[in-house]
Amino acid sequence: MSHRILGRCHLWALRGCWNFSYSAETARSNRSNPYNQIIHCPPQCASLDSSSLPPSQASQRQMSSNTEFQGTEDIEGQRRRAQKIRRLTTRFRILIIGRANAGKTTILQRVCNTTEQPKIFNREGHEIDLSKLNPTAQRGEHDIENEMIFKSNMGFVFHDSRGFEAGSRSELDKVKDFVKNCSTNKNFRDHLHAIWYCIPINDEARPITRAELDFFAECGTGRVPVIILFTKTDMLDAQTMEHLVNAGMSIEDAAIKAPGESVARFQKNFGQQLYKKKYPPREHVYFRDMQNPTSDCSELLRKTAATLSDDTILQLFLTVQESNLSLTIEYVIIR
Repeated sequence: MSHRILGRCHLWALRGCWNFSYSAETARSNRSNPYNQIIHCPPQCASLDSSSLPPSQASQRQMSSNTEFQGTEDIEGQRRRAQKIRRLTTRFRILIIGRANAGKTTILQRVCNTTEQPKIFNREGHEIDLSKLNPTAQRGEHDIENEMIFKSNMGFVFHDSRGFEAGSRSELDKVKDFVKNCSTNKNFRDHLHAIWYCIPINDEARPITRAELDFFAECGTGRVPVIILFTKTDMLDAQTMEHLVNAGMSIEDAAIKAPGESVARFQKNFGQQLYKKKYPPREHVYFRDMQNPTSDCSELLRKTAATLSDDTILQLFLTVQESNLSLTIEYVIIR
């Protein structure tokens, strides 16, 4: 049997362990929220074994990062926790942080394979109709507690921290409180699983703001990995091309080399700045040309999976993400 066929067979088995269905309890408590679906996984659904990962992925899963040491859990405790997560965890929950116009919505649309806008639900599960609100009220409705759900992939739940670029204490405290409340919430349904921090780097003179420096200096996120999304990398290409042409390169060659050179120059000058903070990110990804409908987020999905240290949460993520089948097959074949 070929690896592709073998992978698909295992993939069907994996997806069979996490089935989308509506529970009676959820229907009663969230009648107004048709997106509140449950993912069930029976106890016999085996966990991915991190010891079987290739060295590169294993090291990524074990590297020190924006986490606080949680202590060693006994095997039985891990088993009980995994079973509870499978029974109670509903969807993969992500907090996306970043300045206005950082490309956050576009990235989420690519992840969920859609061009539509998400539905917004408040903390009580009621949908918010933004079309009936004036612009001022709309900005107020972007509460970090609100859930953003795309109809194309209801397995993902996103929370948006808007206005964080202002750098005010109140906004940073809101994020810290949200992360803390999610991690201490007794309801596994409300746990946060990953944080995507968008930083547009189109302004080479000042690509990283005080708000971003403060976040990585002060905001410990426990088990929840933080991945930096450096967006709008293509906006650096013009300046990079000018630099290369002035150095004697032809315009044609400079245009070919500019994309890679832009990333290399930024990485050298600013790329490691946040990794030196008290709570550094786990990974980072560079994005360019996201306005192109054919652009994808495969690298973001791959690096997010590699940072998930809890195998049960990793299984949930692999099942929920639908835009990168090869990623799921890759982890299944590794087993």
